[in-house]
Amino acid sequence: MTKIVVGLSGGVDSSTAAAILHHQGYEVVGVTLWLMKGKGQCCSEGMVDAARLCEELEIPHHIVDSRDLFQENIVDYLVEGYGAGITPLPCSQCNRAVKFGPMLRYAKEELGIDAIATGHYARISHNPETGRYELRRAADLSKDQSYFLYDLPQDVLAHVHFPLGDQTKTETRRVAAEFNLHTAEKPESQDLCLIEAHGSMRDFLDKYLAPKPGDIVDQSGRVLGQHDGIHHYTIGQRRGIGVAAAEPLYVVGIDVGRNQVIVGDRASVHQPECTVQRVNWVSIAAPSGPIRAFVQPRYRATPVPAMLVPLNDDATRLKITFDEPQFGITPGQAAVWYDGDGQDAARGDRVLGGGIIEVHP
Repeated sequence: MTKIVVGLSGGVDSSTAAAILHHQGYEVVGVTLWLMKGKGQCCSEGMVDAARLCEELEIPHHIVDSRDLFQENIVDYLVEGYGAGITPLPCSQCNRAVKFGPMLRYAKEELGIDAIATGHYARISHNPETGRYELRRAADLSKDQSYFLYDLPQDVLAHVHFPLGDQTKTETRRVAAEFNLHTAEKPESQDLCLIEAHGSMRDFLDKYLAPKPGDIVDQSGRVLGQHDGIHHYTIGQRRGIGVAAAEPLYVVGIDVGRNQVIVGDRASVHQPECTVQRVNWVSIAAPSGPIRAFVQPRYRATPVPAMLVPLNDDATRLKITFDEPQFGITPGQAAVWYDGDGQDAARGDRVLGGGIIEVHP
């Protein structure tokens, strides 16, 4: 039997992934990363459910203390970013720096196993012509998580399996029920683990960042109100700004130097272009010149056609020019691009690459 390590969070998705591989004849070893204390899918409750699942499947279960890694790469990363007026995306950072890479190293070095699997909804294929492992959207586009996986390098993708990539969430719960898994009806987590643990992102940030009052201004610099910290605001935000106006106001910018939140009308939140850094090329090698692709500038956004122009020799920094201005281009979030036929963005299921959106000048 082929051995494989399955990352177990204690939820129905990872549980079903483990059960499917076990049923297929793999020698499955469950691994749960201990990321933080408190409630939430990645914490104590999840570890208990993961341990119970391993008892049900009669497979080994290992808990890896990853709290320091999570603190450094996610908690500190978020606090530093919000304090600098950007909105960091923790999930893609966590997948690369905390989950997949470290779990693969643990599997190889501690268990002598060179394959890992998770319950993510995505697919991986190998292109024999290019020799690259290609990351693709899940069959169930409503559950697709490829956006959060764009930063995985080739040496990790080569060893990863996604057993749920070809099925829907409904099918996952049905399979879990068929295997009599106790997680079959477990409610799905709707928030980041940090939000679940602290109640809200605001509460989490307030634990680390002290109030720093400043002005809320319009684009001409006129003071409209006061805020108690720029870390409570993000580009495109409408609710909770704290300023009354005849027309809806949106956050259009954050001036860290002046400690100001800048607001304007909805049209002001649209940008024709952006630059991205820390680019990871996934399904194709870094291009030497401009390419066209469908760019997804934030999670849940519809991919839109754009031109991508490399700004350095290895194309790790790009300028993206959208065919039409896009709403809420947010520094710190990821822009992920997919291939397509120029007509229907949904047909482009390969993740070509992705990167982090830079602060707009």
